[in-house]
Parts: sequence; C-alpha cells; structure tokens
Amino acid sequence: MPSSKHDAIAVFDSGVGGVSVLRELIRLMPQERYLYYGDSANAPYGTRPTQQVRELTLAAAEGLMARGCKALVVACNTATAAAIKDLRARYPEKIIIGIEPALKVAADHFPGGEIGVMATPLTLREEKFDALLHRFTDAVHVHLIPAPGLVELVERGLADSSDADALLAPLLAPYHDKLDAVVLGCTHYPFAAATIARLLGARTALLDGGPGTARQTRRRLQDEGLLLESGPGELIIENSAGSEQTNELCRVLLAQGV
Repeated sequence: MPSSKHDAIAVFDSGVGGVSVLRELIRLMPQERYLYYGDSANAPYGTRPTQQVRELTLAAAEGLMARGCKALVVACNTATAAAIKDLRARYPEKIIIGIEPALKVAADHFPGGEIGVMATPLTLREEKFDALLHRFTDAVHVHLIPAPGLVELVERGLADSSDADALLAPLLAPYHDKLDAVVLGCTHYPFAAATIARLLGARTALLDGGPGTARQTRRRLQDEGLLLESGPGELIIENSAGSEQTNELCRVLLAQGV
C-alpha cells in the first residue's frame, strides 16, 4: 500500500538517545505525526556484536513498517553503521534516513583543525565510519574518543550528574583546551553536552548529526510529495521494555530541547 503524507514518521533508537534527533525533527516539522520507538530492553547497542545489532534493528524496523509509517529515521549511529544498507535493500520503496557523525560539518567549520569524535566502540570500528573518516583525514586531524558507559548513564537519566563527570573526566582530560570541535557520534551524547563542554573547555565546539538528519528527512519527504503541510502534530513514544518510566524520561529529555 502506497504511503500517505498523513502517515507517521517512525524514529528508532536503541533507547532514549534518539530523542536528540526527534527534537530536531519536531523543531523543523512540528506539523508531522511521529512514532518514537526505543529498544530499551536491548540497550546499549554500542558494545554488542555487529550482527546482533543488525538483527535487532531489522526486527524493530519490521514492526514499525507494519504499522504503515511513511519514513524511518534510524536515530542511532550504531544501528545506522550496522544495518542501514540492509534496511534500504529490504524496503526500497520507503524513505530510510540514517544518522552519521557530523564530521563534514566539523571539516567545513574548522579546516585543518583538531577534531575529536566521541562514539560507541561499535560505531568507531564499523566500515561505514572508516569510510567517512577517510573522506576527511586530509582536511582535519581526527582524534577518536570511545566513551563506553555513557549510554547507560543517559538511559538511567544521569546524563548531567556526578556519575557522568566521573566517567568522562579521565577520558576527556587529555583533550582539555586542545580541540577545535568534538563530534558527538552517538545520539545519546548530546544529553551529556553540558558535562562534556565543561570538561573540554570553552574553545571546543560540540557538533552532532541531529539537525542535518532532520533537514535530510524533510528534503526526502518533500521530494516524494509526502511532507505534511499543516497539522497539529502528534507524538507516540514506545519502548521495547514496556517501561513507562523510560517513556517519561523520553518526554523529559524532549522538553529540554523543543
């Protein structure tokens, strides 16, 4: 059945992190209907084997597509790296948008600069990220900064806490006042931006892929004649754990940016 402009946009993440992308989508297209689905029962994805992440992502997408969504936004860097090619092959008639670290933005704004990329271990070791990295190695000097454990803190509502500070301080200390920008290569990480910015120092800009992903989604919907021109907007939030506490955390995080 062909998609209708009144169908919902599905937004998928391994947990609550994709809310950082959802808020950009709502900011740009408040008239649209959104179905946000976090795979909280299986979070985090960033330390799982690639094949397992691929299987989890495809299973979640199957459920969302069965509900008649007009587009799927994979608001998870790890899931995008592991499964975006498979998703596009499986649903060639659908709009499938993946997120990737905002390295191009960093290279455009800081040519020849010192750029950090914070991401999950899986994202940093994937072929998709390696290809992205090689596109910009001549333009900027990239420092890879894996941050295991941060996703779990965000999932527990502790993005801006003493626990986050204790986790991040030793990881970021070598880069204090030494980087022009840090790319937040996991959609959970923007929620810890205040702590990250303080530990890195005032000279370091923080960049993430959420705004670019929202703009790309809007372009694709417009090109396909599926952009809803007006409406009150609607949002449904669900998670695989069936946890109302997690759904409420999503709403709290969303309210911080919309």
